[in-house]
Amino acid sequence: MLTEKFHDVLNHEGVVSVVTWTPDEPHITNTWNSYLTVTDDERILIPAAGFTHAEKDLAQNDQVLFTVGAREVEGRDGYQGTGFRLTGTARFVDEGQEFDDVKGKYPFIRKVLEITPSSAKQLL
Repeated sequence: MLTEKFHDVLNHEGVVSVVTWTPDEPHITNTWNSYLTVTDDERILIPAAGFTHAEKDLAQNDQVLFTVGAREVEGRDGYQGTGFRLTGTARFVDEGQEFDDVKGKYPFIRKVLEITPSSAKQLL
């Protein structure tokens, strides 16, 4: 599901927007492309120092929407830049080998946001 073009985007810096929501309201948290790790089974691991509002939302609703993009990666029809919108489920992890691996790279984190995509669409 996660194409070569998606992986190319992650090789360039850009803003990642993670959207969580409850019946009360949506919430957006941002991070950077360079912080994302894609596992062999296409889960996305994001170091979380904050993300406290997202954590509260995910306790009620595990659905997530997020976008990622980079101007340096050519999009469709020669467009300067491209991005992706992904949907899926998410949870926070605070133990285990993957947590230890991410914490080893980013010692400032308290948890890892693990996203399991169910769809990925190139936008540009």
